[in-house]
Amino acid sequence: MARETKKTSPMEMTVEQKLKSLYKYQTVLSKIDEIRTIRGELPLEVQDLEDEIEGLGARIARLQEDLRAVNADINRWNEDKVQAQAAIERCNSHLDNVRNNREYDAFTKEIEFQNLEIQLRDKKIREAAEFKKNCEAGIQESLEMREERQGDLEAKRSELEEIVAETRVEEDNLRDEAKILESTIDYRLLSSFKRIRKNSHNGLGIVYVQRDACGGCFNKIPPQRQLDVRMHKKIIVCEYCGRILIDPELAGVQIGQPAEPEKKTRRRRATKKAE
Repeated sequence: MARETKKTSPMEMTVEQKLKSLYKYQTVLSKIDEIRTIRGELPLEVQDLEDEIEGLGARIARLQEDLRAVNADINRWNEDKVQAQAAIERCNSHLDNVRNNREYDAFTKEIEFQNLEIQLRDKKIREAAEFKKNCEAGIQESLEMREERQGDLEAKRSELEEIVAETRVEEDNLRDEAKILESTIDYRLLSSFKRIRKNSHNGLGIVYVQRDACGGCFNKIPPQRQLDVRMHKKIIVCEYCGRILIDPELAGVQIGQPAEPEKKTRRRRATKKAE
């Protein structure tokens, strides 16, 4: 009976094995980031259009509420005018039958008061009519703008869905691979890596040394620290950017030697032409 191979626990892995797994995990995540980059700004543009359409809808609802309120005010003020006019007519009918000057003055003052009330209501109605006109114009403008933005949103969504459909299978496979790799990495190292990657502008949490410098921030690494990286005895981080460092050979990356500059041949100076 064949002996079953014992699976190494992430805690029991050597530093070399941990770095290999972590770099492979970073490679998978970078591929996922590349797929997201293909989508460009489309997700943000879609979100912005959705927010703008929602804002226009709220503006339309607010203007419609203002329109209902101003219509109710206009109706109430028109009723007040009718009541004031009726009061004036009653006072005028009583003027013919007054018995003394005091009654005459009282009816006259009441007529003047009701006329002022009518003038005040007319002024309010004119102002409300102007406000109503602005509300109706604002609603119409917002409706047209919302319809236009809705068309833009549908076009952007269609474009985004097309791109997502093209890369969905590849992205799902990469995500599954990333989950498998996560289970092979020490949780403390994985937690540190995710924190470093989150604070990194390019999404790199582990980088290899290239040209005696950090592959993330490109700051020079001291020779002794480079030696520690090549020894694979402990996890080494860049003292400038905090990224985890890995030996290019361990990462499976071949860095070509810089080509030697061609030696410049001295050109003889052209002889001066004889006079």
